[in-house]
Amino acid sequence: MAPLKEGFAQATEKTEKKVSHARLLVGGALALGGDRVAEVYFTNGNTQSVKAGQGISVALGGEFQVPKVEKLLLRATVGYKYVTTAAENAHIRLTRVPFHFTANWMITDRLLIGAGLAMHRGIQFKADGIGEDITFKGASGPTFEIAYRGVGLQYTAMQYKDQYHQTYSANSIGLAYTATIPGR
Repeated sequence: MAPLKEGFAQATEKTEKKVSHARLLVGGALALGGDRVAEVYFTNGNTQSVKAGQGISVALGGEFQVPKVEKLLLRATVGYKYVTTAAENAHIRLTRVPFHFTANWMITDRLLIGAGLAMHRGIQFKADGIGEDITFKGASGPTFEIAYRGVGLQYTAMQYKDQYHQTYSANSIGLAYTATIPGR
C-alpha cells in the first residue's frame, strides 16, 4: 500500500480592483477675446482694455466615465473667472461664475475632444468709483475643447447683455489645464 500524502489546498481569490467611474475634476484656464467692456486711461498716457471674454479662471467639478462606453466622459464644473487692470489706485475688474457641462470623447488615452454648454452667471464689471459699474444678465453658449494629457485649447461663443441692453461678444479662446483625482 502506498503511503497517504497530506496536502493543503488553498483557494485563490481573484481580487479585481474596482474602478471608480466618477472622479473629482480640478482645472484652470487663461482666456482671451471678446468685445471691449471698458477702456482704462492712465496718467502716463497708456490705456488698457477690459474685454468680455478675457480672464483667468479656476474650476472644480466632476467627471463621469460612462461604463458601457468607456471613451465617453461627462464633465461638469463651476468656477470663478477674473480679469483686472494695472491701475494702482483702483481695483477695476470683470468677474463671473462660469458653469461648464461637456461631453468628451477620448480619442486615445491621452487625447480627447469635447463639446458642451458654457454658462456665465454673476457677471459684473466694477470700476471702483472711477467710472460706472456695469451688471450683465446671465449668458450661455457652446464651448469646444481639445486636450492632450490635461492641457488643451478651449473656444467658447457667448454674448453678454448689460443693464442698458447693449450686447458684447464674450467669445474667447483659451489655454486650459484639467486634472482628475484619482487619475485615469
